Amino acid sequence: MTPAARLQAAIEILDEVIASARDDGPPADSIITRYFKQRRYAGSKDRRAVRELAFRAIRRSAERPTGGRSAILGLAQDDGALLELFGLPRGPNPIEAGEEAAEAALVPLWLVPDLSPLVSEAEWPALLERAPLDLRVNVARASRDDLLKEFEAAEPTRLSPWGIRLPSDTSVDDHPAYAAGLVEVQDEGSQLIALACAVDDGDERIVDLCAGAGGKSLAVAASAPGATILAADSNRQRLSKLAPRAQRAGARIETRLLSPPAELDELADWRASADLVLVDAPCSGSGTWRRNPEGRWRLTPQRLDQVVALQKRLLDMAAELVKPGGLLVYAVCSLLSREGAAQIDAFLHTHSSWISEASPIAAGRSDGLGTLLTPAYDGTDGFFVARLLRAC
Repeated sequence: MTPAARLQAAIEILDEVIASARDDGPPADSIITRYFKQRRYAGSKDRRAVRELAFRAIRRSAERPTGGRSAILGLAQDDGALLELFGLPRGPNPIEAGEEAAEAALVPLWLVPDLSPLVSEAEWPALLERAPLDLRVNVARASRDDLLKEFEAAEPTRLSPWGIRLPSDTSVDDHPAYAAGLVEVQDEGSQLIALACAVDDGDERIVDLCAGAGGKSLAVAASAPGATILAADSNRQRLSKLAPRAQRAGARIETRLLSPPAELDELADWRASADLVLVDAPCSGSGTWRRNPEGRWRLTPQRLDQVVALQKRLLDMAAELVKPGGLLVYAVCSLLSREGAAQIDAFLHTHSSWISEASPIAAGRSDGLGTLLTPAYDGTDGFFVARLLRAC
């Protein structure tokens, strides 16, 4: 492919990504993979170059552009070499007078007032830096020191005692340690959420209420192999990924598919009997923009209102499952106060038998009655986490 043809391919891909973001379709990575499956003539250098162009354009614009051409025109304003490709054979049509280019921005303007006060404008660039690849060592079966020797350019994570950090483009799927269940891909911030659960290796009963594919359930199981763990979720497809992962890791985790709004009935055997309930709630995903920059295009005020309401419902549900003296750990991969500090403040105002408890993780900054991790300050994805104790 010529440079002009690569630029045109990026425009076509961005058209699909923009439409998918509007309609809750597949993510950009999936769209790019599908695009090139239909164009076998493109070599690996072509695919890499087009992908880089598409993601540069996505990272540049916080607001969803009108189309792929607008997104690339915005990128070309920062890169004069791209301007010269318009009008060339197999490339984009010539630029017409008055064509609008997508504006450069890191954070959607409508969302700025909702950011935590800790996320100053100086931190915004870090939200879109390319994230490293973090692995979590399965400490039930291996030591981090031993596994650091197994990966090229590996470094221990600064905050998580379980983590290994690798360059962003490292592939681990075919590594023997991954196949043997000795490591899992998991951001250091996500590992710290599991550490915030701080369970002893005893007979604790633990519920991961929004388990998804089970990353945090696996982390808790590795640190407390004697615990009874229930991983629950309402998404069948995501939850189905946990069983093979647990088998590979040698972890004992029960799964349960829930059917909203009847979740409490389906969890009747866990009412007021859990030592700990983890609520890793659905959220805006603003803490993961460096891994998923198109998430800014998918988020709308209406969708934010919906997840905030869902978070409140999940907190209320979790409170019914925790026994007196037990703990509730609430986490969101978000940098927004509405989803973090404000949620916990509202919960404690309506649940008089609960009190806030200090987080055991030595990271992040205090944000209300919880802890906030950010890419700029901690080098992790953005997470809010709070520990709550049921006093009676």
